Amino acid sequence: MTTEERINASETRVFKTVFPNTTNHYDTLFGGTAMAMMDEVAFMTATRFSRQVMVTVSSDKIDFKKPIPAGTFIELVGRVCYIGNTSLRVNVEIYVEQMYADGRELAIHGTFAFVAIDENKKPVKVNSGR
Repeated sequence: MTTEERINASETRVFKTVFPNTTNHYDTLFGGTAMAMMDEVAFMTATRFSRQVMVTVSSDKIDFKKPIPAGTFIELVGRVCYIGNTSLRVNVEIYVEQMYADGRELAIHGTFAFVAIDENKKPVKVNSGR
């Protein structure tokens, strides 16, 4: 499989409903909850791409573009955007969708960096299909 084929095959999409227990005092998705969901999707994407043990080493500029109200659906989309020697980066976007109306909007996006590690927790080369 080529690197591009691996990237396409590892794209990860997760849908969730925004329930009141995940919102803040403005009845919108709590930012910390959104970031945790994004990190989880990024982790799944990185692991599906490499099929190795991956650990988060950083998150980069998470932009909150639109509030996400309680009672909406969200789609989180993770896609590998950079492959280094022992690390890779994953872009994650969150789209918001009203339950009873068509259309969706990009609400949040950010990038997460991961490192592949071995059984001794030492960095190893990322399996990228190259």
